[in-house]
Amino acid sequence: MAHFVFFLIPFALAATVIILAVGIYSLARGGAFAKANSNKLMRMRVMAQAVAIALMLVFLVLAGRGPQG
Repeated sequence: MAHFVFFLIPFALAATVIILAVGIYSLARGGAFAKANSNKLMRMRVMAQAVAIALMLVFLVLAGRGPQG
């Protein structure tokens, strides 16, 4: 199970980076898209970060238990 969680972590981190990049780009450009979606993008980034951190913690807990035979 720890291996499965370990392979999910990069996807959660990539999602966080992508959402962050879209948010920064929209704020730099300004306009209607930024006004309409900046708060939504920030909430999505925070949720993606929370998922990434939770996956890391789950991995550490599972890895700390050692091999379950």
